[in-house]
Amino acid sequence: MSGTAEAAPLISVENLEKAYLGRLSIADRLTGRTHTVVQAVNGVSFDIKRGEILGLIGESGCGKSTLGRSILRLQEPTAGRVTFDGQDVTALSPSEMKAMRRRMQIIFQDPYASLNPRRTVAEIVGLPLQLHGLAKTASEARDLVAEIVAKVGLKTAHMDRYPHQFSGGQRQRIGIARALVSHPEFIVCDEPVSALDVSIQAQIIQLLMDLRREMGLTYLFISHDISVIGYLSDRVAVMYLGEIVELGTVDAVLSNPRHPYTQSLMSAVPEVDNPGQRQRVRLTGDLPSPLSPPSGCKFHPRCPLATDVCRTSVPKPESVGANHTAACHRLAENLSLLETEPA
Repeated sequence: MSGTAEAAPLISVENLEKAYLGRLSIADRLTGRTHTVVQAVNGVSFDIKRGEILGLIGESGCGKSTLGRSILRLQEPTAGRVTFDGQDVTALSPSEMKAMRRRMQIIFQDPYASLNPRRTVAEIVGLPLQLHGLAKTASEARDLVAEIVAKVGLKTAHMDRYPHQFSGGQRQRIGIARALVSHPEFIVCDEPVSALDVSIQAQIIQLLMDLRREMGLTYLFISHDISVIGYLSDRVAVMYLGEIVELGTVDAVLSNPRHPYTQSLMSAVPEVDNPGQRQRVRLTGDLPSPLSPPSGCKFHPRCPLATDVCRTSVPKPESVGANHTAACHRLAENLSLLETEPA
């Protein structure tokens, strides 16, 4: 994206961690175990430049949503630091954080569960104005709500309706309007189209792209759909079991994936021009439990390229090209699971 390469990052995430106390199983209790820890996010670091869209992709349960919410301190990080526009967000007091939330917002995944069914659209969208004192009068607040409601493609005449009177796509537009009414600079889009029909997904994605351009927004766009990530992102971060395993420009990562996990994700994308030419990479087993993560490289139990060193040593991110890093012990061998079959 032009103009962002030399600019200071709007968001800097440094060694961010989020751990939870997990539930003890019967076996744990019998062995006298007193607690267990779920490491949902483990030492994640990256920057997002102003005006950029960073796509975050990975399987369900890998920690994507937890990472997004931890950046906004909707969930308190266990360790690490988040810097927004040069200010350490993780060091802010509750009152300071409340003021900061006007500049950092989130669009939730489920448009059915994220809206209060007892409030009208005007009340839902207008709540941030009330919380941050952005409107002096009720009339001014209503005008601001009407402006943003129209901007996201809804009729202002429907502002006094309730969420159940709208379709799923319309509800997500309400959620987008709520996030934008305070004119934030940074938005975490937490799988905002995954609960919608495919035709509606395209409309919402285009809306988000238009709003980004019109309002100068910066996005962390979370998705498990690599096609969506490839369409709208400037850069891509690939997450596996709480860690970033590959990070780079969308062209570099998707056209030349270097981590075996990224290669497996890419193999699942249908090829329109040459169907059937690429081999499907089939991983064995399921995503390991964060309650008991594998030693060494966390991907090694499912990786066809794993060796003994992968089982014992944690790989560090290495440069594999301009603005492109991956964390794998076998990068020097330039191995790929994406071999093509002869025509």
